[in-house]
Amino acid sequence: MKTMETAKNFIYRNARPLDFARWQYHFENGSREAVLKALAAYQNEDGGFGHGLEADCFNPNSSPIQTWTAIEILREVRMTDRRNPMIQNILRYLESGADFDSSRNQWLNTVPSNNEYPCAVWWKYDDKGETKMDYNPTAYLAGFAIKYAEADSKLYKLACEIAKEAAEWFCAKAPFQEMHVTSCFIRLYGYCAEAGVQLFDMGLLLRKLKEQVNCNITKDTEKWKANYCAFPSNFIVSKNSPFYVDNMEWVNAEVKHIKENQLPDGSFVVPWNWCNDYKEYEIAVNWWKSDIIIKKMLYLKAIEGM
Repeated sequence: MKTMETAKNFIYRNARPLDFARWQYHFENGSREAVLKALAAYQNEDGGFGHGLEADCFNPNSSPIQTWTAIEILREVRMTDRRNPMIQNILRYLESGADFDSSRNQWLNTVPSNNEYPCAVWWKYDDKGETKMDYNPTAYLAGFAIKYAEADSKLYKLACEIAKEAAEWFCAKAPFQEMHVTSCFIRLYGYCAEAGVQLFDMGLLLRKLKEQVNCNITKDTEKWKANYCAFPSNFIVSKNSPFYVDNMEWVNAEVKHIKENQLPDGSFVVPWNWCNDYKEYEIAVNWWKSDIIIKKMLYLKAIEGM
């Protein structure tokens, strides 16, 4: 398949070791261990992640967002063993209280040390701006802790408290336009379901998530070509998704879009820039291309079964 072959060529020519290992894991019978080994290079002694793992921020220090990125990769490669040292160290970071705003009962979306390193404008720290980032990535991290932390731990109890508050907030407010927050609540729901806990009305949250997903998907497919907007794949990763049936039209439209809009070098448009003068953006955008390729090829594989 030409789409896959040209994508592979870009990965082999440009990808970071981590993304190269991810590609091989998903499409060439590569090992999970190779992905974990590459991912470990981004984990700090405090258990959190940094070093530009989320490629729009070159801060080497740990942050909740960079740690969220690492957890997404662990989930992607189906690492679910809570005894895994990487998972245990993430739990240690979350339980430490670092980068946690106790006044809002949320982990920070941005951290002060971001301002000392090249990054996109949206990762610049501004304490006033934090209040605009409701539950991103807090809802996600709380769900992760509910699934993996020990039930008698301080972190687990905190995560349960946050999850209840977050679910109440979301159900009262949805639907609204914010794809990143939506993704975090999808993960919160998923982690709670996997853990078998009933901390809130799961049926209500799922109904609200279905409304939210449909509301957030950008229906003007012309905008998919170059705009930063919400694709079905931001929320739906397989036909088993509870959001698939209600959005099948858009899911199939994205399959068609991927095939028709791959660039000659095998990559896809990165529809954002840092909105500043940092030259490191050129490095970051090349890293993002590999990540985007992997996610789009996984989407085709899941929806078309290729």
